[in-house]
Amino acid sequence: MESIIGTERPEKLDSIDHYIIETLQRDGRESFAQIAEDLKVSPGMIRQRYNRLVELGYLKVIAATNPLMMGKRTMSLIGIRTDGKKMLEVAERLKKFDETMYVVFVSGGYDIMIEVFCKDHEDMLKFMTEKLAKIDGIRETESFIYLKIAKEIYF
Repeated sequence: MESIIGTERPEKLDSIDHYIIETLQRDGRESFAQIAEDLKVSPGMIRQRYNRLVELGYLKVIAATNPLMMGKRTMSLIGIRTDGKKMLEVAERLKKFDETMYVVFVSGGYDIMIEVFCKDHEDMLKFMTEKLAKIDGIRETESFIYLKIAKEIYF
């Protein structure tokens, strides 16, 4: 997903746009015909609105997998402190790892936060010692192993 933090969206969304988005967030397979019926408009109008929302970047169509069902039983959020001059290089290296699902630059106590999915604790240890620890420019990391996910929202 391309970062849009700090950018302005040129078009305002109306109640129909919001309804389409909210409905598809609940069930991405909801038909345009059903949404149109709920709103008492034509399916063609919903299709047109949907296409516009995708073109403008408000919606992105993806297949979101369940990491637990895919054998990823250990998930972690890792805060990373870097040498300032190497922060961008570190992020580029982090993006290339299969285990890394999310890489974001942050302010505060860390420079970068990553979300990592591994098979088990042993696999997480291997990731941290054989991959993460070998990246030039990382000064320090702190790991937060997920115990339970209370809420998930996909963008």
